[in-house]
Amino acid sequence: MKKYNESKTKVSDLKIAYIGGGSRGWAYILMKDLAQEPDLSGCVNLYDIDFEAACCNEIIGNRLSAREDVVGKWKYEAKKTLQEALTDADFVFISILPGTFDEMESDVHLPEKYGIYQSVGDTTGPGGIIRALRTVPMFQKIALAVKEYCPKAWVVNFTNPMTVCVRTLYKTFPQIKAFGCCHEVFGTQQLILDMLKEKYGVQAKRTDLKTNVVGINHFTWLTEAKYKGIDLYELFGEYVKAHPNGTGVHTNPNWVNLPGTNLNMVKFDLFKRYGVIAAAGDRHLAEFCNGYWYLKDPDTVKSFGFTLTTVEYRKKELNSRLEKAKKYASGEAQFVLDDSGEESVRQIKALLGLGDIVTNVNIPNMGQVPNNPKNAVLETNAVFSEDSVRPVFAGEVPLRVNALVMRIIEEQEAVVEAGMTGDYELAFSVFVNNPNVNLPFAAARKLFDEMLENTKAYLPFYEQYKRSRNNG
Repeated sequence: MKKYNESKTKVSDLKIAYIGGGSRGWAYILMKDLAQEPDLSGCVNLYDIDFEAACCNEIIGNRLSAREDVVGKWKYEAKKTLQEALTDADFVFISILPGTFDEMESDVHLPEKYGIYQSVGDTTGPGGIIRALRTVPMFQKIALAVKEYCPKAWVVNFTNPMTVCVRTLYKTFPQIKAFGCCHEVFGTQQLILDMLKEKYGVQAKRTDLKTNVVGINHFTWLTEAKYKGIDLYELFGEYVKAHPNGTGVHTNPNWVNLPGTNLNMVKFDLFKRYGVIAAAGDRHLAEFCNGYWYLKDPDTVKSFGFTLTTVEYRKKELNSRLEKAKKYASGEAQFVLDDSGEESVRQIKALLGLGDIVTNVNIPNMGQVPNNPKNAVLETNAVFSEDSVRPVFAGEVPLRVNALVMRIIEEQEAVVEAGMTGDYELAFSVFVNNPNVNLPFAAARKLFDEMLENTKAYLPFYEQYKRSRNNG
């Protein structure tokens, strides 16, 4: 049970359940951020299907907490079951890889045999749709466990596909208190800060900007952008014209070999097309558009200043992180307590009543975006206060881009339904109509069936579907 000090400025005895984290990405960020927060303390229960990974994180977390320069003191404990991790938790963080890199390899690279390229493959397109189908049952299980063991906990999701994950949590347990966090909007806000510095020499912080966020995760848009009352939209248009080759690392001749490269050329092109600022990384934005625009082939990708993130690279990166984990666990290496730029700890404090904040999150539409469906999971600003996340009224998605947004909302809603019920024919109906699946119907069916076969271990209705297909 959490305990406040007399002045209600500190909270101790908090209980956090961390589900996943075996790859040590978001888990390490949270560890470091908690270590630097003097007003919170408690226990972090670590649950991962790879128990050894959770045990390693336990050692690393406790080593970090024991350091003299750490002001946020936490006890980390690996748990063998989801029940043990969740029971009476105040907060639940979800950061899992749905399946393995083998399934992801099929998601991302099998479509290449059909001339379909994907820069990420975790949210939309053929890879995102198949990934979602195996993710939905996992999140149903988590939602039911939260309902049973910690129904009043706040649930924070980092897993992609973000919208599908959060929508599944609410459809499974409607009373859940959940939201999804993503830092993609932060990158666009930083781009605007760079623009201010270039134009006026202003050295501002992200929190100095006032931006209005609408859309869906990884396909978000800013309908307003202001700095101290100055409207930045016209300035952004000038900035786009002044940078026809994008911004950033294009000065590095090796940029084409740097995974995650983002020269903002897709973002700038979308602004020229629609007059609205797209607020996500180019690798994500490209996948929501017609495949011929930005992902026609590797040369087209290169011409727009971004890269295709291969699963081979992800595997190498994982091995690198695992080597770092060994060094952290042995004490050979230590975390540098720098500013992560993430907001999870600030959100925790606000939900505990230690100061309100406003930030962008993924939550159901309660009317904050009037021209999008009710209950669809949207990314907008919200006010975090004591035990409350209230969306800020964002207004309508501009009609120039709303047709694009609505198509994805309907696709993701259908995929959630398909994943929960086993109606994989419904999933195929959105698969074949996805703008990055530019294939004849028969070829799209063949690709879908191949990809589904490669992920069948995570599909509870697969055999039933297979029999119906064979009998049909």
